[in-house]
Amino acid sequence: MTQLQTDPAIKHLLPVCPHCGHTEYIKKEHTGNFGKIRRLRCKKCRKRYYTDAYKVDVPTHKLPRILVLDIETAPLRALVWGMWKQVVTPAQIESDWFMLTWSAKWLYDDRVYSDKLTPYEAVNEDDSRITQSIWYLVNNADIVIAHNGRKFDMRRLNTRFLMHRIPPPLPYQMIDTLEKIKQVCDMSTYKLDEINKALGIGRKLETNIDLWRGCIMGDRNSLERMEIYNREDVVILEDHYLITRPYMKSHPNLGLYTEFQGSECPTCNGKDLTFAGYYYSNVNKFRAVRCNGCGAVGRLRVSEKKDKKKSKNLVVSVAR
Repeated sequence: MTQLQTDPAIKHLLPVCPHCGHTEYIKKEHTGNFGKIRRLRCKKCRKRYYTDAYKVDVPTHKLPRILVLDIETAPLRALVWGMWKQVVTPAQIESDWFMLTWSAKWLYDDRVYSDKLTPYEAVNEDDSRITQSIWYLVNNADIVIAHNGRKFDMRRLNTRFLMHRIPPPLPYQMIDTLEKIKQVCDMSTYKLDEINKALGIGRKLETNIDLWRGCIMGDRNSLERMEIYNREDVVILEDHYLITRPYMKSHPNLGLYTEFQGSECPTCNGKDLTFAGYYYSNVNKFRAVRCNGCGAVGRLRVSEKKDKKKSKNLVVSVAR
C-alpha cells in the first residue's frame, strides 16, 4: 500500500465508476499480466471496472529517478462580444480549465503511463482522480522533464493539487526543455513539434480544436484520442531531451544521486570521460572533461591553479 492510499489528506479522493459515476465500490486485488491492479465493483450499478491509478512502478536503482511528463488541459469557455483585443472578466467565464489527460514515463524506460477522464468526469469537470494518480509519480521523481514545464505543466499540476487538497509532492529538480534550448539556440519557433522537425526526430500527432471540443463534451472516442496524443508527446519529448541535453546549461548534477566513487558525467552518469582542456572562471582554473557517451562537457571541482603568489596578486574586473 502506497503513501497515496493512506494519506489522510487525500483519502476522500476515490475512484469513480466509469459507468454511472458512483464512488462507492467493493475492492479486490487482482493479479494480471502487469502485476497487481484494483478490480472494483460499483455498489450502485453493480458493474465491474479496473483501475491501476495506484499501481505505478518507481525505479528503485541507485540512478536518479527522472520523469518525462506532459499534461493536456481543457480550454476556458467564456462569453465574448468580439474576436480581437478582448478583455475577459471572471464574470464572463462559463467554465474554467481542468486537466483532461496526463502522460509520463521514466527516462530510458519503454513503459508509458497515462490517465484520462471518463466521459462522466469530463462532463462534470472532475479531474480529482487523475490528479491523484499523477501526484504519485511526481512525488517519487528526483527530476522532472517537461517542455514549458516551469510556466505551464508544473504550475497547473500544483493548482490541481491545491484545489483537491493534495499535499505538495516531495522536492524535485526541474528540466524545462523550452528554457534550456532558448538559452543556447536562436530558432524561428520554439514549439516542440517544430524543433523536432528541424532535428529530424519524432513529431506530434495531428489534432484540431474539435478534439478538445469532443473531450469537454464527454465523447469517449475524443478522450481516448487525446490520451494517445498525450502519450506520443512524452515519447517525442524524451527524444528531444536526449538530443539536446549536451547543450543544456546548469543541468542538474546526476552524479549527486549515485554512490559511484570515481568521476562521472554530470549530465548522463557516463563513466567514459576524456580530458578536453581547461575551464576558466574569473578567479580560478579547472580541468574540463567531455563525456564520450552523451557529448556533454563538464569540469572537475578541484582547482588546477598551483601558484599561490599568482592567486594572491590576481586582479579581477569590477562587476557592473
